Amino acid sequence: MVARNTLETSISVDINLDGSGDAHVGTGVPFFDHMLTAFAKHGRVDLTVDAKGDIDVDPHHTVEDVGIVLGQAIAKALGERQGIARFGDSLVPMDEALARVAVDMSGRPYLSYNVPGLAERVAGFDTDLAKEYFRALAVHAGLTIHIDLLRGQNAHHSLDAVMSRKTNSSAPSSL
Repeated sequence: MVARNTLETSISVDINLDGSGDAHVGTGVPFFDHMLTAFAKHGRVDLTVDAKGDIDVDPHHTVEDVGIVLGQAIAKALGERQGIARFGDSLVPMDEALARVAVDMSGRPYLSYNVPGLAERVAGFDTDLAKEYFRALAVHAGLTIHIDLLRGQNAHHSLDAVMSRKTNSSAPSSL
């Protein structure tokens, strides 16, 4: 388990990368909970996230700090990164949306986030926060992540596709 406590948030994350998709997620941001639960389910990782944040002000700190702590938990789970597939990719259709995500677990953080044309909000969630989450995740997990939304009209479907992965893929989850 990894935890982070700041003036704005209190977050703990536990992850098992060799899990079955069991998720217990509570961030106080319902759409974000949905996205993290989908990540666990489709990525077959067991994930527990307990986050308390200043969401009455704005969910930004909570979403970003969950990315930080989840990234740290992934880095801890990867350890010395020996005996793992370094590269992975996934192409995910979600109704009219299609996303491609490629990951390098080299320890060198970088995010390329090409997700154009999303509605500003989906289910009360500011869609710009998705990029903040992935940036924090990439930096703190030591991952190079390339995310491309190839097509999509519905913001919910588009973010579902970006966050998920095919369960029959040999790739790691898009994280």
